[in-house]
Amino acid sequence: MLYLVPTPIGNLEDMTFRAINILKEVDLVLAEDTRVSQKLLKKYEIETRLQSFHAHNEHKKLNHYLELLQTGTQLALVSDAGTPGISDPGFLLVRACIENDIKVNCLPGATAFVPALVMSGIPCDRFHFEGFLPQKKGKQKRLKYLLDLENTIVFYESPFRIVKTLKMIQELGGGDRLVSVSRELTKIYEENVRGNLAEVLETLKSRSSIKGEIVLVISGKNALSKNEKSDE
Repeated sequence: MLYLVPTPIGNLEDMTFRAINILKEVDLVLAEDTRVSQKLLKKYEIETRLQSFHAHNEHKKLNHYLELLQTGTQLALVSDAGTPGISDPGFLLVRACIENDIKVNCLPGATAFVPALVMSGIPCDRFHFEGFLPQKKGKQKRLKYLLDLENTIVFYESPFRIVKTLKMIQELGGGDRLVSVSRELTKIYEENVRGNLAEVLETLKSRSSIKGEIVLVISGKNALSKNEKSDE
């Protein structure tokens, strides 16, 4: 059995009882960064062995862990924060398990975009989760496509690129879109900046620095006009 175990996105108390028990019971925990995961395991007195499984070695180590699973080893996969496979390693191993009739069990738990979306005040019944945008080549083209969608759009973004990304969206005609920027979710300095894009951009531009992981939520095309019609 392969268990996909979500881990806290900030506050270490956001672990479920089941997640703790699974990490204690399996034979081996595969971690994106063993140094990060070791802190979590230490807090909950989990003594299970850790081994690395991340974006730079997952192709190389895939067959090894697949063989362990086939011989009856119980494995748990964790990422540094959130649910494995959501903008983190996990997909390749899950697909290989399915192809080889190995059971996969994903526990419910933390993932950063869900609280950011729900708290945004922007419609969340239908949304497009984009993950990370291309850093350079193809970014503008991808944004043009996304801004033409009717659904709410959700991104992950770096604090070093958030202002530049908002400027690009404004230049592409998205200046009147509703926007929510969520930063440091579940941590002491959690912050949500909401408003239309121009307002949020002005707020963030005035800061000397921006820190922390960021989730960016943007209203879909024609969302404002739909809201106005419903109010009438």
